[in-house]
Amino acid sequence: MITGELRSKIDAVWNAFWAGGIANPLEVIEQITYLLFMRGLDEAEQLEENRSMRTGQPMRRRIFKGGKDGIGEGGGVAYADLRWSRLKNRDAGTMFKIVSEHVFPFLRNMAEDGTAHATHMKGARFTIPSPALLVKVVDLIDKLPMQDRDTKGDLYEYMLGKIATAGQNGQFRTPRHIIALMVEMTAPTPKDIICDPACGTCGFLVAAGEYLRDNHPRMFHDQESRDHFNEEMFHGFDFDNTMLRIGSMNMTLHGVEDPDIRYKDSLSQEHAGDEDRYSLVLANPPFAGSLDADQVAKDLQAIVKTKKTELLFMALFLKLLKPGGRAAVIVPDGVLFGSSTAHKEIRRMLVEDHRLDGIVKLPSGVFRPYAGVSTAIVLFTKTNSGDTDHVWFYDCQADGFSLDDKRNALLPAEKIGPTPGYREAGHFVNLTLTDEELAKNNLPDIAARWAERNSAERDRPRTAQSFRVPKAEIAATGYDLSINRYKEMVHEAQDHRPPKEIIAELKALEKEIADGLQELEAML
Repeated sequence: MITGELRSKIDAVWNAFWAGGIANPLEVIEQITYLLFMRGLDEAEQLEENRSMRTGQPMRRRIFKGGKDGIGEGGGVAYADLRWSRLKNRDAGTMFKIVSEHVFPFLRNMAEDGTAHATHMKGARFTIPSPALLVKVVDLIDKLPMQDRDTKGDLYEYMLGKIATAGQNGQFRTPRHIIALMVEMTAPTPKDIICDPACGTCGFLVAAGEYLRDNHPRMFHDQESRDHFNEEMFHGFDFDNTMLRIGSMNMTLHGVEDPDIRYKDSLSQEHAGDEDRYSLVLANPPFAGSLDADQVAKDLQAIVKTKKTELLFMALFLKLLKPGGRAAVIVPDGVLFGSSTAHKEIRRMLVEDHRLDGIVKLPSGVFRPYAGVSTAIVLFTKTNSGDTDHVWFYDCQADGFSLDDKRNALLPAEKIGPTPGYREAGHFVNLTLTDEELAKNNLPDIAARWAERNSAERDRPRTAQSFRVPKAEIAATGYDLSINRYKEMVHEAQDHRPPKEIIAELKALEKEIADGLQELEAML
């Protein structure tokens, strides 16, 4: 976790951006992202220089070439002057001129180097309005402990959280604790190839990477596994270039060296090369309503005839997964019980053609204040041969926060999420919640019961918060997947005492009231 001192510095810079006329939180993060990238480039160059000096071998890759950049009057400035280690010591006016006139053209021209992150810098624009603000931001970034992956990641997540608290573009942010639950339930493995086809700021991919670090630390001792983690494991698509830049930086700061984060309109473009490729899909795609028929990729129309984005995304998930691949995705409730032919067909396919594993109904306030729509997590495995036996349902009533627009935390931070606890001396200390605390945060209970869905959960009654429903019963309802269709209510015990006893009790109560009235009249 970032310290209070670092948090206050970030807040000060954030406020300075707003005072300087940049009110869009995405733009603020984007500008900070560019400067973080510049510092990272310089540090990568320094590491390569040190290796070259130590081994006596030539540098394998030089980022800041010899000579001048050729931009501006007099042939530009020396590439060495674009390096962070020199730039940070310049006076405000010189720093501003070099960054605006030389550094940003340099960033835009890096795409030829081929990494995803360099590619996303093609549209880099410098919008920091004053030399004074630039110096303030550079000073903050220079003091960050960039060698500490946890601090870098937490810092960036803190800034991304400001997208939501600023009240703009909050739709890009799935709450971290909900992401953590979905990752915990799908339990990524070192062999997985993970995709989010609507990745935004890459929250799902980052969380999957952190899960692997915590649960499979040995994979980083093996070169092949490390290469897979850094280059082959993580794939994210989006059609917003700002999101691609921010998401790519988020992955880099969390220690993933070269993730596949690329531009793609997932519902409109064909999926050659991506079909049957991924072993795990994690997603909360935007559900904007409908697309025109001619905008929908033909390979998705072949799966389901519809224009509705929520159903097209379900078809997309099935398209991307390899046989045996699993998914945890958020859908609006209408997907679970909609009556159109396309709605019913998607649900039939999940139940009959693949294996529908579980449904977690989320409280309707989870995405407030940006949306009050009711949603659910759908967990399934692509099999192409059926295999649904029972479907596990959970009715989540509380996620650790108030369900109004304020979304205030109901518990301390270490007791929120699916795995309550905190880090101490590099180790994670687990916490056990009381029944009262679990009533405010159902997520640990969801994860625990999910793990027992094929054992202890078999005997749960339909009145419980979780239970299983056989495939035959679901098919008989037209594949309705709404939990209320199967949940039974707890009926309070009725009073079955003899009538004479009840009448006697009422008469005694009547006498007690009459006596009380007499005492009151006497006092008056």
